[in-house]
Amino acid sequence: MAEKSGVVFIGRKPAMSYVLAIITSLSTSNAKEITLKARGRAITTAVDVAEIVRSRFLKNLKVDKITIGTEELPPREGENRARMVSTMEITLTKE
Repeated sequence: MAEKSGVVFIGRKPAMSYVLAIITSLSTSNAKEITLKARGRAITTAVDVAEIVRSRFLKNLKVDKITIGTEELPPREGENRARMVSTMEITLTKE
């Protein structure tokens, strides 16, 4: 949940932890946008977080941009091939 210049990294914590981080980040700073970044299984949590924030808490937020991609991770110990992991970035902006 590291927040750096309007970026929230989504991981294994409950969705409401990230919702609180987004609300806090947007209310304390004068930032107009925030980006959620997630990889692999955390992508579903990122989508849930974006929808919870938009529908329940900050009605004036809009999804500005969604970027999808793939990262190549080095092989784990005992493996001989690199792994491909899906990535997603969701940018939310205030109206």
